[in-house]
Amino acid sequence: MENSTKILQKTKQLKDKFEKYNQLRSSWEDMLVLADMAVEAGDEESASELETEYHSFLKDYEKLNLETLLSGPYDKNNAILTLHAGAGGTEAQDWTQMLMRMYTRWAERRGYGVKILDILDGEDAGIKSVSFVIEGVNAYGYAKCEKGVHRLVRISPFDASGRRHTSFASLDVMPEFNDEIEINIRPEDLRIDTYRSSGAGGQHINKTDSAIRITHIPTGIVVSCQTERSQFQNKDTAMKMLKSKLLEIAEREKMDKIDDIRGEVKDIGWGNQIRSYVFHPYSMVKDHRTSFETGNTTAVMDGEIDDFINAFLIKNAKENAD
Repeated sequence: MENSTKILQKTKQLKDKFEKYNQLRSSWEDMLVLADMAVEAGDEESASELETEYHSFLKDYEKLNLETLLSGPYDKNNAILTLHAGAGGTEAQDWTQMLMRMYTRWAERRGYGVKILDILDGEDAGIKSVSFVIEGVNAYGYAKCEKGVHRLVRISPFDASGRRHTSFASLDVMPEFNDEIEINIRPEDLRIDTYRSSGAGGQHINKTDSAIRITHIPTGIVVSCQTERSQFQNKDTAMKMLKSKLLEIAEREKMDKIDDIRGEVKDIGWGNQIRSYVFHPYSMVKDHRTSFETGNTTAVMDGEIDDFINAFLIKNAKENAD
């Protein structure tokens, strides 16, 4: 049954790619006909229309070209993102909230859905940690490019002296797996705690003692959920998160046994950042893995990060081809 499901999913993916290719090919042929007609008639209006269609074609072509780089077994899946504030108190927590907004805006731009799973607010401002799902085709394939430590340099709005501060936040990304994916987790390896939801309330947070935190003792991995209506639903969601994390690590490390899997531990600080966001003394966002950079920090913080993702996918594809 599982193999049949995988075959059907793969068939659908290949069919979708083939249909997109045919649509591009048809658009290209239509533009060639329009170009010939415009040249013969000396029609400037048709030339202007052709230019508009050509730019639209290029966007669709680049999008399809990038999708061909998403060759991982789980790239089509939804993505579970978890942000953690680094050392620095309110500064780092505010930075974490800014990143949360950036990824939410990015998801909205792509037509993806966003669902908060767990959130821990800062004492004064910002967020200490947050987990959320980005739902949509290829969400994990794109979002996985953002995994790592993000560094911010700016004049602190919380510093009365107007001094420059450096803040860090880490992002972990894992695919959301369907129920048909099976992984054996022993009950004795789990510590399950219940607690009162600690978020800001409103439509996202259920303010009861139904929040669930699960610790996988052999690996030290901790997952939690507080946004569902019942303790049972929160536990079910948290278990899915745990399975996703264990499978993601096992796939990355090529390990078969759960006992051999260990959570990745990195300091959220200097030397580990994948990207720097500088707001002062100049405006620049630079990815240290690809050297891609832009001076439009406002656009980046408003979710325009596709250029960074594209640069990483292209670099990664070239390295794998060598």
